[in-house]
Amino acid sequence: MMRRDNILFVAFVSVGAARAFSSGGAAAAGGRKSAKIHRPSSASAPRAAPKDDDRPLADSARTSRRSWLLKSASSLVLGSGATFANAEPAPAAAAAGGRPITDASSGLLPDLPPEAVRSYLQYRFPLQLAADFYVFDLQVMVGDTDEFGAVNDLVASKGARGGQGGASRIEREYVNPMRIIGLSMPPEYADDIRDSQFAFERAMSKLTKATNGIRRDLPVEIDREAVPKAKEAWEEGRLALNSFFVTLNAATGLEGELRAIPPSGPDQAREYGRNIRRYNDFMKKTRLCQNRGGPTLSAAWGQLMVSGYLQDSCGVEPLEGYFFQ
Repeated sequence: MMRRDNILFVAFVSVGAARAFSSGGAAAAGGRKSAKIHRPSSASAPRAAPKDDDRPLADSARTSRRSWLLKSASSLVLGSGATFANAEPAPAAAAAGGRPITDASSGLLPDLPPEAVRSYLQYRFPLQLAADFYVFDLQVMVGDTDEFGAVNDLVASKGARGGQGGASRIEREYVNPMRIIGLSMPPEYADDIRDSQFAFERAMSKLTKATNGIRRDLPVEIDREAVPKAKEAWEEGRLALNSFFVTLNAATGLEGELRAIPPSGPDQAREYGRNIRRYNDFMKKTRLCQNRGGPTLSAAWGQLMVSGYLQDSCGVEPLEGYFFQ
């Protein structure tokens, strides 16, 4: 009803403008006729009287202007009404990379329990970001003994209080989302998700043992099998993570939405299909925002990352745009 009133108002204003324009033109023409034009004395020849043929031309011009405005107003009303009447639902928006943006109505999500849908939509962005870290950063770290201390810190608990430590990064970004999503899924998918979770935890345990006690600032003898064992543990974790993604894609009916990690090799980046430069830029700006805000904002930022509501307050690309690349 509001749209129809707006259309009628526009038409009313257009018709009023047409009448004002027409009457204004007529008044101006009458003024031009009544005004005396003083010419220099050199123009001694008498001024010719206006021909009768000129008047129809002026009237025709005024009529044409009025007809054009009235036609424009009527076409606006009719055209807008036709547009609203024939309007179709807009197609799903696509991200810059061409991937369609999905929501709770996409794929098989309407058939899943509400809690499963909520958990999936909440954790799909952080899970893909965690997979990017796994392939772009952790894969390089396990091949360099100087980075073994940082690898070990990923699994170590932080902030111990009363004999209990906080969740490590591996637990926070990988294991906990797997556990939460698995508990919310139907039984036919929950068992496979649980198996993938346990396999990933075993792989991270092997990675911890392979890198334990090796740090850049500690002069210790490094076992020659340390790097091969760390890479083997990384590979087992990759397979477990891929199994988890495949199960989730099947449960949601969104094939390929969560990108599996290809095996190591020269074609890995091409097969993965995600941009490492975009990842590095995203992580760099996120760290800058955390540092500017201090510990309080940093803790709140972590909650925003998990809930999928990371905003572009420091030039950081929105998670939705980063996810659908």
